[in-house]
Order: sequence, then C-alpha cells, then structure tokens
Amino acid sequence: MANVAAKVAVIGSGISGAVCASTLAKNGISVTLFESGRGPGGRMSQRREMTEDGRELHFDHGVPYFSAKNPDVLKLIYEWQSKGLVAEWKEKFATFDCDSKQFLDIEQEGLEKKYVGVPGMNSICKSLCQEPGVQSRFGVGVGRLEWLDNEDSWSLMGLNGESLGYFKGVVTSDKSTFSQRFTNVTGKPVPIDMEKFPEISLKMTKIPVNPCFALMLAFEEPLTEIPIRGFSFKSSKVLHRAFCDSSKPGRSRNSERWVLHSTAEYAQDVIAQTGLQKPSSAALTKVAEELFQEFQSTKLSISQAFFKKAHRWGSAFPVISVAENEKCLWDAKKRLAVCGDFCVSPNVEGAIISGLAAAAKCSEVLCRL
Repeated sequence: MANVAAKVAVIGSGISGAVCASTLAKNGISVTLFESGRGPGGRMSQRREMTEDGRELHFDHGVPYFSAKNPDVLKLIYEWQSKGLVAEWKEKFATFDCDSKQFLDIEQEGLEKKYVGVPGMNSICKSLCQEPGVQSRFGVGVGRLEWLDNEDSWSLMGLNGESLGYFKGVVTSDKSTFSQRFTNVTGKPVPIDMEKFPEISLKMTKIPVNPCFALMLAFEEPLTEIPIRGFSFKSSKVLHRAFCDSSKPGRSRNSERWVLHSTAEYAQDVIAQTGLQKPSSAALTKVAEELFQEFQSTKLSISQAFFKKAHRWGSAFPVISVAENEKCLWDAKKRLAVCGDFCVSPNVEGAIISGLAAAAKCSEVLCRL
C-alpha cells in the first residue's frame, strides 16, 4: 500500500472539483482526478459541433457567464485573467416580456461584472486539470468507493469493476455519488455505501434539482432586431433565458450563435414523458423545434437557423444549499469531502468557494499524516 501515501482522488472536473484538485496540488498533495465525460468543465464545458457542410461551431451550452464578490474567488479570477483564461463580458442584460413583446429592466452600465472563460467556458477547468501534481483521467467513471478500515484508505473502482487505485482521501463534486439517480441512469448501485455516512447521505439525498434543456443555434446573418445580447424571459412557460454566445470575448464571429435555456417546468414535463435515460435523437429534435418556435414567437424577426440542436441537463441546477456555513461536507475520520455549488450557492462562485473549502479540509489532515 505504499502507493496511497498522501494521494487524493477527486471525482468530477467541474469548476468545484477542478479548483479543489489544483489547490490540493499546490499544497503538495498528489491528486488523481476522475471524470466520466470526455473533457473537463461540467456545466462550464464547451460543446463542439460540426455542421453537415463541415463547419465547426462552439457553444457554451451550460453556464453562460459568472460573477463574484467573495475576495478569495476574485483573487482566483484575477489570476486567471492574467493568464488569458478569463475576460469580462461587457454587455447589458435585460428581461423580455413575451406578452408585450418588449425589453424591460435593461441593466445599468457596470452594475455587475460578468466573466467568461476564453476561448470557451471550459478553458478555466482545462487549465486547472493540467497543473503540475494533478493527473486527470477523462472518460473514467467511478462506480464504487470503498473505505478500507484495515488499510486506513479508500479503494476506487470503475463502472465495470476495474481497480482505479487506493487513496488516502476522496473529494467528490459529483452529486450522483450519493444519489439514487445514479442507479436510475446506469442501472448500477449507488457508488458509496450511504449507511456508513449517514449525516452526509441525509443532506445529499435532500438536494432537489432543476433540469434544463439547452438549445444551440447558429445563424448566417446577425439577428439585428435583438438589441440585447443576453436576457431572461417573462411570461413564457417554455424559455427561461437566451444569450448570444458569439458576442463573448475571444469567440469566432463567422456566424451568430445563440444558446437558449428552457424553464425547469418545461424540462420536467419532457422528462416525465421520456424518462431519465439518455434522450433519443427524436426526442431532442422535438425539444429543439419547440424551443425554437417559442423563440420565434417573440416577433424579433428571427430567421431560420442553419444549425439547431438541443442538449439535456438532467440534474445540473440545485435548488438549495446544504452546507452554507461549512462550505463543504466533511468526514474527518475517513477523509471524505463533498463539494459543489449545492453546498454554498447554486452558481460558479458558490462552486469555487466549496472547492476551496474541501481542499483546505483535506490539506489540513493529510499534511499531518
């Protein structure tokens, strides 16, 4: 078991897990990061799509931007800005009233700074996952976590039962580690024995989440009738918000690209009919058409898109926070931390704060071993 010395496994490469992994590595702790997806980012990932005629398109189909007030988070943002990973998106947002067909509540200049990753939202997580001391394993899902009392360490196994290694501590930023939804989606048991962690399990199983569908659109010509680059919808049961993705700093201007997010109610209705399994192409095509029709109903002279594709975020948006004071969930005896926006606040700033807190807890204990 010599290979477990001061090693920590971090599960999930969203901003919370990536910040935690990077911070642990800076504190001299060896980190292996596991991500079931093809790349880092979680909701801060960037989607690459190819059109039928061979054009490459990129969309920030999850988090459109982020803001911050916390000094520790701002310090990180300034560091990322100095590296060219982050830029300020200097646009005024508004609300669009679907009844009156008018823009309302247009923001005042400089009221809130909006930050985006450059050249994509995933740029930050990608950089953090490549830092010295962090070994990132993408396309590797964790199917089982076992605490070994005799070895005072963790054993991690993949979805097919293969060994992923032994670790002195574990940080998970993936809600499904403690969620029955893992079973509903994969057909496999929940990765961790929740009876051995009753306090953490109780809090994790009480996290309600909102689903959402994202619609990625690309147009040959700019939508000149839309004077606002980002807005929420009022009086729509289908659409929640819309953002002009191509207006962000560092993005290609070869086409005008928009990302629309559905309301949670619309997404819940669709999932009630189709289930939690991966949506079929036919189901996503139907969703794309319904969201686009609602967009066109704004009467903002929206032309036909040459690219149109929907994506489902099944449980990405937490409704409540479960550790506002502690910033993360922590079992000191077994060196298990849980971090994420669901611990602090359901946004990027909350996720970063939680990731920093989890890294601090682990570092404090592991540096004494």
